[in-house]
Amino acid sequence: QVQLVESGGGLVQAGDSLRLSCASSGRPLSTFRPYTMAWFRLAPGKEQEFVGRITWSGGTTYYADSVKGRFTISSDNARTTAYLKMDNLKPEDTAIYYCAADFRGVASDSAADYDYWGQGTHVTVSS
Repeated sequence: QVQLVESGGGLVQAGDSLRLSCASSGRPLSTFRPYTMAWFRLAPGKEQEFVGRITWSGGTTYYADSVKGRFTISSDNARTTAYLKMDNLKPEDTAIYYCAADFRGVASDSAADYDYWGQGTHVTVSS
């Protein structure tokens, strides 16, 4: 059973940067070998939004237009932790950010295609 844990959220000002982390509690994420790791976010009063994803073996990334050029998804060399580096944050980036793991090999933007989720970490960007 994969139990994902996000960390790194907080309160920042517009223009600041944050780096979120996503790891597996217990066994390292690398032992589970997900096909894709993704980040989603849920802002107050809005539907859940795909942020971006990374194929876990090859490192290919894909981003939503709303964050392209500002957010970067990566992993450590040992493939134990996924990161979401967020630069030039805007108030509209305020949300709960979730990481998710896909073991089906779909490489999707749809939350329904992800099997395991973290509990989320709050990001608040003040203007």
